Amino acid sequence: MRDGILYVAAGPDYLDLAERSARSFRALTPDVAIDIFTDGTPEAGLFDRVSAIPPGGPTAKLASLPHSRFERTLYLDCDTLALAPLGDLFQVLDRFDLAVAHDMRRTSALIREAHLESPPYAFPQMNCGVLLYRRSPAVADFLISWQQRYLAAGRNRDQITFRDQLWASDIRFYVLPPEFNLRRVTLLDAWEPLDARPTILHSHRLVQHLRGSSERIADLATLLPEERLALAEEWAAFPQTADAPAETRFHLAEALAGDDAGIGAAGVAPRVKKD
Repeated sequence: MRDGILYVAAGPDYLDLAERSARSFRALTPDVAIDIFTDGTPEAGLFDRVSAIPPGGPTAKLASLPHSRFERTLYLDCDTLALAPLGDLFQVLDRFDLAVAHDMRRTSALIREAHLESPPYAFPQMNCGVLLYRRSPAVADFLISWQQRYLAAGRNRDQITFRDQLWASDIRFYVLPPEFNLRRVTLLDAWEPLDARPTILHSHRLVQHLRGSSERIADLATLLPEERLALAEEWAAFPQTADAPAETRFHLAEALAGDDAGIGAAGVAPRVKKD
């Protein structure tokens, strides 16, 4: 089959999230097939193909990615929602082997981390929760090498070794614009009317009910006020930047934070701690 969306869901909680995400894409892009690798039993009729998670991989996700039946695959983390039709997104793979968006919080130690390679700051980690890739020998080799690097690194974040693998590889890849992996939804407040087509929402707040929060967020209308509040609290943790010129306040905040990946200058852990 030519094009399709792929989910990987281990455990009932993530299967529930994958189902919610899949429904949103069904509603807006009904002609694209949707498959899932899972250890559970999904809602009947929602997915075009349901497969068991392949054994032997370092993670369920990394084990499953090479087994997509599609020529052009859009892998999505379970904490995603469709905001608009996918349009011509798959056509990127007519020229490139894979496509992925930059991660956020790029000056943090978390997102600067590498393993065996030493990429510059200007080559940041990518957010692998939205990953577009085509079936080709180059991609097959890339995915195998990514698994090997992940095992060797002994980290529980696959973005570290994905960045290493991209830096070391000659694979043809494209960096997607942020509207296809909308992590910082307050960009919606900054964009002008013709700047972008917000298409794929990807937020850890969609899983916050699994991490101790009693409130479940399931749509953008509920999420955006939370993100606005979190943004204000992030800057409040760096009061020394309040009067700094706009062009220097980010550099000042980075210097104040030092090598700490998640604690603000006031010693307070911000509400948004992971991208």
